[in-house]
Amino acid sequence: MKFKNILFILAVSTLIISCSKDNNSDSFDAAKQALEDDVTLIKYLQTHYLKESDGGIWTIKNGETPLMEQVEVQTVKKNDISYKLYFLKLSEGVTISPSKVDSVLTTYTGMLLDSTVFDSSSRMLWMPLTGVIDGWAYGFTNFKGGTKVLNSDESFYYENSGKGILFIPSGLAYGNSGQSVIPPNSPLVFQINLLDVNIADHDNDGVASYLEFPIGSDDYKTFDTDGDGIPNYLDADDDGDGRLTRDEDTNKNGNWFDDDADGDGIPNFLDKDS
Repeated sequence: MKFKNILFILAVSTLIISCSKDNNSDSFDAAKQALEDDVTLIKYLQTHYLKESDGGIWTIKNGETPLMEQVEVQTVKKNDISYKLYFLKLSEGVTISPSKVDSVLTTYTGMLLDSTVFDSSSRMLWMPLTGVIDGWAYGFTNFKGGTKVLNSDESFYYENSGKGILFIPSGLAYGNSGQSVIPPNSPLVFQINLLDVNIADHDNDGVASYLEFPIGSDDYKTFDTDGDGIPNYLDADDDGDGRLTRDEDTNKNGNWFDDDADGDGIPNFLDKDS
């Protein structure tokens, strides 16, 4: 299993960094707000279109094709609430898609539904998807990176990158807390360019972080095989047996999932009894 060695750029915008506090009131009805956001986003998508000449989003005036007829929808469950995240693929990209625990090299522009731009970066930034808003962590998984092209002077650029637009409900953004110039309960729009993907190994145990929780599950932050309070993707000894995960690939083939010393169907690195 091969991982890229990437030095993450720390000087990133604070606006897309996730907030640990979703609501500022115990009485806030997040489920109701999710429904209201979906109505708001659907109305927006029905009344706006993408202008190909400038790449901007404009109000429909002359029968242009509404965004609603072009977008795809991704259902995201968070705290037992189902959210609908809409996304438009302008180009899918050609390499690999990130998981929610990987990092992405991106440029982007974020705006409110009234077209107010609250954040933008034309400079390429590495962003860990474990530390940004949920709308990004889920939305980027629908795209792939591009191909890196090196110039003779060692500068570089990307071709055939993943490009698109994310339409994010407030529950997958900043909830009713808001952020800086973003009012509470605001759905957001992000135009994104996915240039490259770094497959993360947060605990440096030799197992990609996305493989350290059940495939199809969203609980990477809480999936904890040995119950020590440290989720597997951050735990160098996932099963708490005293052997580091990187040492439990007994046949040394780079696949931790086919090593099962006691034949119980549980890979050694997840089985404290192996």
